[in-house]
Amino acid sequence: MNFIFISPNFPENYWHFCDRLRRNGVNVLGIGDAPYDGLSNELRSVLTEYYKVDTLEDYDAVFRAVALFSFKYGKIDWIESNNEHWLETDAQLRKDFNVTTGVQPEELALWKSKSSMKPVYREAGIPSARNHKVSDLAAAKAFVDEIGGFPVFAKPDVGVGANDTWKIENELQLEAFFVEKPDVPYVMEEFVVGDIYSYDAICDSNGDPLFESSFICPNVAESVNNGTEILYYVTAEVPQQLRELGRKAIKAFKVRNRFTHFEFFRLTEPRKGLGDVGDFVGLEVNMRPAGGFTPDMMNFAHSTDVYSLWADMVCTDSRSLPDSGVHRYCVFAARKDAFTHVHTHNEILDEYGARIVMCQRMPEIFAAAMGNQMYTALCDTIEEAREFATFVLDEQAPIVTPALFR
Repeated sequence: MNFIFISPNFPENYWHFCDRLRRNGVNVLGIGDAPYDGLSNELRSVLTEYYKVDTLEDYDAVFRAVALFSFKYGKIDWIESNNEHWLETDAQLRKDFNVTTGVQPEELALWKSKSSMKPVYREAGIPSARNHKVSDLAAAKAFVDEIGGFPVFAKPDVGVGANDTWKIENELQLEAFFVEKPDVPYVMEEFVVGDIYSYDAICDSNGDPLFESSFICPNVAESVNNGTEILYYVTAEVPQQLRELGRKAIKAFKVRNRFTHFEFFRLTEPRKGLGDVGDFVGLEVNMRPAGGFTPDMMNFAHSTDVYSLWADMVCTDSRSLPDSGVHRYCVFAARKDAFTHVHTHNEILDEYGARIVMCQRMPEIFAAAMGNQMYTALCDTIEEAREFATFVLDEQAPIVTPALFR
């Protein structure tokens, strides 16, 4: 099997995907814009060949790289980046080289556009916040009136992460939004108060999950916009209602042969037309693994190897690793340098060193969303998880209450 991995060096933990493919006998071919010498030793050791382009934004250059690999190694079986930014590139390359093991360009609209997601949620019977494709100020005011008033939340119709998002609480802020927003299509949604729960899955060719996981976090957009610190947990088990809605979403969005990451709100305040406290509401879909070190946290929480599970899906459309039966909480707590904390770095290591599974400075590109210094620990109970988070983050910790894990 010939597998072309687009941008295999970013994020840095993606070399594990290439490694597990190689262990399964796959010929792994990389295309990226990083110099070969800049790749990690681990990644270089598992790539059969690497083709550097000046920029992955140059489709013609990437096309030529794929054509060269096709000439040298024969039919290309898979093209994938596992990266939302390159979804369109991946899809167009598949179409141009007749690779049928992934999404095609005409299927992408449901995945990339937040406004296009809403009808799919409705058809699947999944509650989701009402939204409005931003056009002008008058239409925005009419939408605010329709949903019963402020606040509303505005975000790019196509985009990843929490940058360039706005919580708008009054007419003055709404007017400022239209003056200051970037010149890209935006959507505006009714503001939902709740914690974000993910539904993460590796799906086979029929859209059936081979692996499922979930994490819980406070509103990341508020963390980015307000500069607060980051805390989130991979849960020991996926809540049953979330599991059911996640599986519905997989089918509704026609997901197959992918590692996928869906986001839901779990309401902490009732919302007319959406649900009561504790109910789940569809937020958005992301056709990639959860960001940052979350795949590694899933490994720790479930005593498994999601990189191997994904490679099994690619190679056999099944999984070889059984459920370990061991499921714990894996807690990510990240400090931002702007805050002063009660406990020093060494005190954290002295207190929790036996439980800490990852500890490092975060790359600057992730610092606004993910903090500067992260500590990740395994905990047997939610009470232990809360104690760890409080020790690391002090009064800044946006701690999720135990009830939210039931």
